[in-house]
Amino acid sequence: MRVNAYAAPSAGAPLEPITIERREVGANDVLIDIEFAGICHSDIHTVNGDWGPQPFPVVPGHEIVGTVAEVGSDVTRHRVGDRVGVGCMVGSCGECDNCRAGDEQYCRQGMVGTYAATDRDGTTTQGGYSQKVVVDADYVLSVPEGLDPAAATPLLCAGITTYSPLKHWNAGPGTKVAVVGLGGLGHMAVKIAHAMGAEVTVLSQSLKKQEDGLRLGADHYHATSDEGTFETLASSFDLIINTVSAKIDVSAYLGLLAVNGAMVNVGAPAEPLDVNVFSLLSNRRTFAGSMIGGIAETQEMLDFCAEHGIVSEIELIRAEQVNEAYERVLASDVRYRFVIDSSTLA
Repeated sequence: MRVNAYAAPSAGAPLEPITIERREVGANDVLIDIEFAGICHSDIHTVNGDWGPQPFPVVPGHEIVGTVAEVGSDVTRHRVGDRVGVGCMVGSCGECDNCRAGDEQYCRQGMVGTYAATDRDGTTTQGGYSQKVVVDADYVLSVPEGLDPAAATPLLCAGITTYSPLKHWNAGPGTKVAVVGLGGLGHMAVKIAHAMGAEVTVLSQSLKKQEDGLRLGADHYHATSDEGTFETLASSFDLIINTVSAKIDVSAYLGLLAVNGAMVNVGAPAEPLDVNVFSLLSNRRTFAGSMIGGIAETQEMLDFCAEHGIVSEIELIRAEQVNEAYERVLASDVRYRFVIDSSTLA
């Protein structure tokens, strides 16, 4: 079936309207009428070629919420009319130890990304900046009724990207969590860590978003441009979630960790990060990374957010505003996530 979409024709080129082909619905497939698609910084990195060559034209978008329009004959979990979501992956081998453990994002054969990846039929996956998408039912999430669908859309990437490490490193009552950066990922980390019961501190370059940070659930807010911050907060935190997609002084931030503390990167800068090993030896610190979450954990995250009334802070835009939105993301001029109204693709 032919559907309207927005795609990047080449690396660094503006996105433009395009018509793409979606496969027919197979026995275990779900056809989704897309209502909303979030804009993630990863989309921009991908279409700009920051992470290597891409199979252009690329339709980005791995934060998708919509309604089920058709299901295959073997599908039992989803029905026509259900509100559902699709995140960063639409396939994995399902057989390796990581997949069997519920960590499909770390599939040994390589997960199938929602866009710019090779699908099971050999075609290139195309993402959510489009009217419809056909997805294997095993990778389709149920969006709880209590969540506003537009504001819930970024949960499919930003939400699970921050929820997974917060859960894995045991954020909760009695723990001190620092969030580096208050952007699309950072503001979700603050909301989720607060709901988990942790004491939350935002570490941002300046204090210009301090009022927002405290409103979103932070207990403390410090400017990293103030050198005194690193002295005042030395050895303070059990967990630091680094959400920024730019190079930072990793060793300086590692110095903020208490004994057995961990600094986890969820932002993905294009350039390597330097680490002084002595920053790790002191206090037996850990420097780690985390990438989204498995399907079961993503559903758990959606249910957690519904229980606690957590959604993203969004600005809803029309499809033709996507290039302007990209420019504003790069200029840090969004609070805190752009979401495309997919009805404007008609």
